[in-house]
Amino acid sequence: MIPPGGTIGILGGGQLGRMLALAAAQLGYRTHVYAPEAEQPAADVATLATRAGFEDEAALAAFADAVDVVTCEFENVPASSLALLAARVPVRPGARAFAIAQDRLAEKAFVTSLGGTPAPHAAVDDRATLEAALSALGTPAILKTRRLGYDGKGQVRIATPADAPGALAALGGTDLVLEALVPFTSEFSILVARGLDGSEAHYPPIANRHEGGILAESVAPALGIPTAHVEEATALVIRIADALDYVGVLACEFFETAHGALFNEMAPRVHNSGHWTIEGAETSQFEQHIRAIAGLPLGSPAMQAPMAIMRNILGASVRDAHAVLADPHAHLHLYGKREAAPGRKMGHVTFLRA
Repeated sequence: MIPPGGTIGILGGGQLGRMLALAAAQLGYRTHVYAPEAEQPAADVATLATRAGFEDEAALAAFADAVDVVTCEFENVPASSLALLAARVPVRPGARAFAIAQDRLAEKAFVTSLGGTPAPHAAVDDRATLEAALSALGTPAILKTRRLGYDGKGQVRIATPADAPGALAALGGTDLVLEALVPFTSEFSILVARGLDGSEAHYPPIANRHEGGILAESVAPALGIPTAHVEEATALVIRIADALDYVGVLACEFFETAHGALFNEMAPRVHNSGHWTIEGAETSQFEQHIRAIAGLPLGSPAMQAPMAIMRNILGASVRDAHAVLADPHAHLHLYGKREAAPGRKMGHVTFLRA
């Protein structure tokens, strides 16, 4: 257990790190943010901040020596960096979770080995393997990079076989995965927290609506999804967490289909779809994650109201964000980012409904 006054190291300086740092402070911990970017919203509220690259071994070593435990606010920290840190200080969740989540093909294979069902897919490394995959899976389909894709980036839709050469060229031609476009009625996510002692806390299912590949709105609890499908998805997330000896909050996204819940992807960290928990749950996902990695007992994930609605504030809409406070039930969170680029997550607002 990390005693009060200890320091929690956070890899990544974005809004998730910012909200983790705020939760850590509430529990009496200091935080030290490590990120390469000049703009670090998390650094605005952290105790300490280091700006250095993830390949800078000397800076990583100094960071490890200055903290009591390390966690990540995004999943694409290089595995070599995590290994270097893990040799000096506990890293929670562990490096294996990140290695799997960083590779879409490895992720699908791992989940399949645990009894989960991802969308039909095939590895693509050149024109011949893409043609074979299209022949097997048909069109429409989605061609994705195996690594580094997020918020709709790193993927191209193939409506007909004629689109294949352009899609292949756009994504670099190798280390790709083709996924069949599966008909689904909704998208939902499951968040599970797992403590250092193996205890677990499950949040209700969360319905997600995306625009242009970016999460626009989350509603908890998700309505209209058969209980059996929610239980099936939750059981899979628990199996994933147990197989990884996971510590912290784990988020998995699913497609609701006529045949059950299809696994989409996992995030070994706190997740955008769980932001509503700050006001909407007895223990927010951020506090829950800090409790878990610090070795504290987990809190209750029970909802504080019958329904919670979270909406992301994207791009230039942040300029009018304060207008939402005319609604006395609105809970506004702005992340302190300077550049309001199109589609960039600048903040979110949560409404609790009776």
